[in-house]
Amino acid sequence: MTPSRDKDESKKSLAASLVVVSLLAVAVAFSRQDITPPSPIPLAGGGMQVTKEERNPWTHLNVNNDSEQFKFVVVSDRTGGHREKIFSRAVEQINLLQPEFVVSVGDLIEGYSVDPERINGQWKEFESFTARLEMPFFYCPGNHDLTNPKMVEIWQGKFGRRYYSFVYRNVLFLMLCSEDPPGSSSMSAEQVAFVKKTLEAHPNVRWTIAALHKPIWTSPNVENNGWLEVEQALAGRPYTVFAGHVHRYQKFVRNGMNYYQLATTGGGSRLRGVEFGEFDQIAQVTMKKDGPLIANIMLNGVYPENMKLPDTIEPGILSERPPVVVPKKE
Repeated sequence: MTPSRDKDESKKSLAASLVVVSLLAVAVAFSRQDITPPSPIPLAGGGMQVTKEERNPWTHLNVNNDSEQFKFVVVSDRTGGHREKIFSRAVEQINLLQPEFVVSVGDLIEGYSVDPERINGQWKEFESFTARLEMPFFYCPGNHDLTNPKMVEIWQGKFGRRYYSFVYRNVLFLMLCSEDPPGSSSMSAEQVAFVKKTLEAHPNVRWTIAALHKPIWTSPNVENNGWLEVEQALAGRPYTVFAGHVHRYQKFVRNGMNYYQLATTGGGSRLRGVEFGEFDQIAQVTMKKDGPLIANIMLNGVYPENMKLPDTIEPGILSERPPVVVPKKE
């Protein structure tokens, strides 16, 4: 082979190599484009970051986390023939759910005693439960908590007011007392005046939540127990009412507003199930722009990640225990 021919072959080989190298460079470039996504762009308002393309594997990006939205839990009767470890278990389950605070509707201790040592011992036990909550607990008195003047005195020494209010994210909470005076299933003229004054001071809240122990709107004495005056003061604003006492779940609608009579959170019950409104529960309330969304959560359906119910008997045994039933006293 002549030198000139060798030189031509070398040029052809070099040209072919350059073509191969160029193609490889293009292939690598395309490959890097495929596996290296562009930087995600934050959505308006911060929080989530995601890369949007022409087609995306999700429904929408309207995250259910409005700045005005919040959650709280309502606990119901613990006493009237209480079953041990149910309420204390509920405390740990509430911690799992992480609401922003907890509201009660009364009957927190067995009461019905004038012995200060006994009464204070019952409160000491109950406060050992609330001390384990990771969020605030708002007290509301029931007939077991304010049975007589001595128990009223002890309540005032421990907690002060028997009825009060607070506002959270422009929602007004009225924590009321249906034992005013004790055993009356009514509200005093002073308490009704407090409700009216509080409502007048907060005319522009977006919702009002009222919590009290007895559903005194069902009382034969409703014309005289103060509740109709409270309803008249509430007229014209959106509100929701929570109560307990009867140990049976029931929903009422009055004046176009929802009233909830909760079942038990460890109180005496035959536990016959949803059909009879007899079960242990907490109510999780999500306050949305257009009002509260109620989720009635059964205590036997909230488990931690290890699937062991906290501070209670082993799962499966609870339903085999004979229920304790104590008639409620009006």
